[in-house]
Amino acid sequence: MLELDLQVATQATTPSASQFRQWCELALRQRSADSELTIRLVDEAEARELNHSYRHKDYATNVLSFPAEVPDELLDIPLLGDLVICVAVVEREAAQQGKAPEAHWAHLVIHGCLHLLGYDHIEDAEAEEMEALERQLLAELGHPDPYRDDE
Repeated sequence: MLELDLQVATQATTPSASQFRQWCELALRQRSADSELTIRLVDEAEARELNHSYRHKDYATNVLSFPAEVPDELLDIPLLGDLVICVAVVEREAAQQGKAPEAHWAHLVIHGCLHLLGYDHIEDAEAEEMEALERQLLAELGHPDPYRDDE
């Protein structure tokens, strides 16, 4: 079961709570245990501040993933971590890249959830595995390949 804490800290229009739940459940279905995570939807100022504090990059980014750091004796708790998503950046990227906003939102939520599960894209082999899974999950939702223009 998924426990999702959706925090909307912006006045911008966002997808519905049910859409966020659908995207998270799809990304996390490989996990047999219960899952608990927070998604915080923010404006550019908060996204920039967090990106600067945690990644030392002075700009607002689309999604930040904060996996839970759970002590070994508590490893069986369902807490996965937090996602922080900048609404303005997601909307701007979708427009600039010619993507349907819903498809881009779904991609970034799935991408963030996969980071919480331990996937990464620093090394080429890891990136290929993560991107293949993203493509598969988005195709199940009827969305096109989010990386089609990157190749």
